[in-house]
Amino acid sequence: MTPDSPLLESLDVQVLTVPTDGPEADGTLAWDATTMVLVQARAGGATGLGWTYGAPATAAVIRDQLAELVLDRPAFDVPAANEAMGRAVRNAGRPGLVAGAVSAVDIALWDLKARLLDLPLVDLLGAARQDVPVYGSGGFTSYDERRLTDQLRHWTDEQEIPRVKIKIGESWGTCEERDLRRTEQARAAIGDDTELYVDANGGYQRKQAVRLARTFAGLGVSWFEEPVSSDDLAGLALVRDAVTADVTAGEYGYDLPYFARMIPSVDCLQADATRCGGLTGWLRAAALAQANGLQLSGHCAPHVHAHAAAAIPNLRHLEWFHDHVRIEELLFEGTLDPRGGTLRPGRDGAPGLGLTLRADRAERYRTA
Repeated sequence: MTPDSPLLESLDVQVLTVPTDGPEADGTLAWDATTMVLVQARAGGATGLGWTYGAPATAAVIRDQLAELVLDRPAFDVPAANEAMGRAVRNAGRPGLVAGAVSAVDIALWDLKARLLDLPLVDLLGAARQDVPVYGSGGFTSYDERRLTDQLRHWTDEQEIPRVKIKIGESWGTCEERDLRRTEQARAAIGDDTELYVDANGGYQRKQAVRLARTFAGLGVSWFEEPVSSDDLAGLALVRDAVTADVTAGEYGYDLPYFARMIPSVDCLQADATRCGGLTGWLRAAALAQANGLQLSGHCAPHVHAHAAAAIPNLRHLEWFHDHVRIEELLFEGTLDPRGGTLRPGRDGAPGLGLTLRADRAERYRTA
């Protein structure tokens, strides 16, 4: 018999801004710091952790609009809290940072529920698999040849991850020769037995992406992420039908209708629980993908996704994204080991997401 649910007592939020360990850029954006909006939800003597990566203003949405909706609710009723938040933000404009705010709270509530029941989150959800495949992700366009090679070999040689991804589409697709040269360099660095992925972050035009994909095919590229803007569904479908690599997108999905519209245009759907309504929304996106014969890949924030990823049968893999891995390992104890190319969430029996906040380090990077 499930015990009675305690009521949610408090919802605290803080903004943590962590400088990158070097200049980072992809095809369409450059940055030198990453902001985590961290939520702590408390009930019954337990604290759940949730977070999103995005604008600091996300914290104000949580404090001013969402906290009052979830306080004094039964902590076990996470879908009900998610629905209440989703309905309340209608006029605030759900996509973007508002969806990130809902997501961070939802993740904290799932972590809290599992901690109250003293279960790893994967055991609460029910495991569909023991191992969760990951791929090393980074390879920023701002890296020089040495930095790129060192990062790739860290994943393949030191951590034995058999799949890696680099960024291309530099400067909105205007540096084709360097994109091709860096992809050739990546293949040379990882050898022939490692899967090679590329991500243009929407930097190319349709025919440009098709033309370049022919060369990528010769280098064994099997995953072509956002070859064109993810808003260009017709363009994604055109590229998908013309190339041999799997065409993927979905990281900017904020609700289920978005994913439903995208599914006919991709070979594998991506979803990000820190944007799409938390783990509640992510698990629903997985079911939607499965109903349409597609796998789901988790975008970034690997320690948010790991337990839920182990609970879905149609998982492709999770993104072991350099920037977020570095921040999560900095701020939390209990982070996962990707050695061998897989994570094993819940193996140590720690409740919830299995993480403990390093409060002293968090305070060092707190900006709000």
